Amino acid sequence: MQCITHSPAETEAVGAALGKILSPGSIVAYRGDLGAGKTAFTRGLAKGLGCTESVTSPTYTIVNEYLSGRCPLFHFDMYRLRSADDLWGIGWDDYLDRGGVCAVEWSENVADAMEDAITVTIEKTGEDSRRITIEGGEEIAALSL
Repeated sequence: MQCITHSPAETEAVGAALGKILSPGSIVAYRGDLGAGKTAFTRGLAKGLGCTESVTSPTYTIVNEYLSGRCPLFHFDMYRLRSADDLWGIGWDDYLDRGGVCAVEWSENVADAMEDAITVTIEKTGEDSRRITIEGGEEIAALSL
């Protein structure tokens, strides 16, 4: 599935639509350059899950947890990790066992751990325009944009 958004609000709306259909245990693997809109998409994802906390980039913390929704949202930034081994070292399996949704920025750095993930690729097509491609996962069939 692919769509074009023309503002951060529209990017968030696509994230919210996905968040509404995700189930506990889902993994969302982001791909996109710096400033592409991954955190904006995650703000929407959190809204779709019913989270009320303010969503920020986990760049300096590796993971931010949002626990107020219908299931937890764990927002990871893997920019500084170099392999799936590093991911397992920070307790990835513990997060998977907690029954939340894991949203992973820079997922290509830990590609071996992203099996069965829904892939969200965000590409800049203009100053505020983005091409968002969502692939994988059975949930995608129910996605309505």
